[in-house]
Amino acid sequence: MNEKINEDALTALKIAFTYMPKAIEVTRHTYGDRHKVVLEHINAVREILLLNDIDPEEVYAEINPDQSPNSTY
Repeated sequence: MNEKINEDALTALKIAFTYMPKAIEVTRHTYGDRHKVVLEHINAVREILLLNDIDPEEVYAEINPDQSPNSTY
């Protein structure tokens, strides 16, 4: 999929991404035999965000500005 998605779908994807575990949190210990699948899902969402010119590292602050620290740069 190389085309951009509409704004409503993109907003929904951003919200869902904020609730996904961080890749560093996904281990065999916490997710069992599904840990590789969970990592693939996280990467799939990250790829779609990047294809839509969204920095995945900035999504949480955009969706939850009241819970994000102010930028220092």
